[in-house]
Amino acid sequence: MAKSSVVKITGEIPGPKSQELFRMMDQSVPRGIFHSTPIAISSASGATITDVDGNTYIDFAGGIGVLNVGHRAEEVVTAIKEQVDKYLHACFHIVTYEPYIRLAAKLNELAPGKFPKKTMLVNSGAEAVENAIKIARYYTKRYGVLSFMGGFHGRTALDITLTGQTQPFKQGFGPLVPGVYHLPYAYCYRCPFGNEYPGCELLCAKYIEQFFATVIPSDDVAAVIAEPVQGEGGFIVPPKEFFTVIDRICKERGILLVADEIQTGFGRTGKMFASEHFQIEPDMMTIGKSLGGGTVLAAVTGRAEVMDAPHVGGIGGTYGGHPISCQASLAVIDLIQKKDLLHTAVSIGDRLKQRFCAMQEKYPIIGDVRGIGAMVGMELVRDRVTKEPAAKEAAFVCQKSYKNGLIIAGAGVYHNVIRVLAPLVITDEELEEGLSILEEAIKSL
Repeated sequence: MAKSSVVKITGEIPGPKSQELFRMMDQSVPRGIFHSTPIAISSASGATITDVDGNTYIDFAGGIGVLNVGHRAEEVVTAIKEQVDKYLHACFHIVTYEPYIRLAAKLNELAPGKFPKKTMLVNSGAEAVENAIKIARYYTKRYGVLSFMGGFHGRTALDITLTGQTQPFKQGFGPLVPGVYHLPYAYCYRCPFGNEYPGCELLCAKYIEQFFATVIPSDDVAAVIAEPVQGEGGFIVPPKEFFTVIDRICKERGILLVADEIQTGFGRTGKMFASEHFQIEPDMMTIGKSLGGGTVLAAVTGRAEVMDAPHVGGIGGTYGGHPISCQASLAVIDLIQKKDLLHTAVSIGDRLKQRFCAMQEKYPIIGDVRGIGAMVGMELVRDRVTKEPAAKEAAFVCQKSYKNGLIIAGAGVYHNVIRVLAPLVITDEELEEGLSILEEAIKSL
């Protein structure tokens, strides 16, 4: 893509068609649905988006991690069209169909662990998390669930309870679901215990033992749920040993370990699932986002005996495992493997880290650079000693970037992290141009 093809916006909203759509939106759509940019999409391809006014943008957000194989991947579109010509909906509870079964079998094969597995398909990551917790409680006959500060697991009542961030997810929506407790996460840049890795002895992981002694007995805990790399929490990567300790304690206490791979899965980190980096084999995994290649789809994959625990009719849903989404997902898996997108994710991540670290040397506002594979972010701070979060500055960087033709999203408990979730099919030229736009925005602070 030629450098001159991206937009440079001087106003707040790109053009008259966008302005009209946003006026209609203000009248018709609840204000609580957040928008990070005033861009109204008309078309997209690969790693670029064109708005209704004809402006083109490089996409570093990827629909918040949904488009690892890119916008409108040819193979995915073809699979969808072929399925549309057969049938649109049947409901898996009424008649079975091959795409659901084939995809479930494929996910069982891909998920970490040599034990027998089974998969249920649902509509969204939030729904996957809900079902994983239901299944864990049913299987263990225990009620308690432990999650982590900074984590994000969805926007339903149970999921915001599991989520370890108050803003904007929990405020005003209480009381929340009982039986959920939060543990400190291995946020090494802001250690909750004021220590430094590796001399910290992983107190954040070992704290779970104290939790059992003072807050909830382990015999009442059904599951521990965690993102291998926290997404909305700010792309926080724990030390490898963190999950080694958590996994060991769970096994010793008969607690199920649930890995939330909704944002980290499907090649984003350079492995099919981020759990593989930590050499853990979760009892259950929640999968979503890039699973469907842009279609509506999520899954729970887990140990067969755990997944089989609920009685017939206890889990499911009318649209779960929609045939169009299943066919799209099978095409996504084939595409990741044929194009070796796992290797590509590592290559993209190396370039992102190299460029971000170079920026960090030049711009004091960048306090930390972190990530695995193509899941890389930078944390902005007003002072590297105090680590005061630079939330307004992060919002400015995102705004400045889209005005210059780059769509990029923020994250973090303190809303001060710039994260990259660019499609893995992005070209070298697009990646370089996007990074240059991003650096220009940071330089202008």
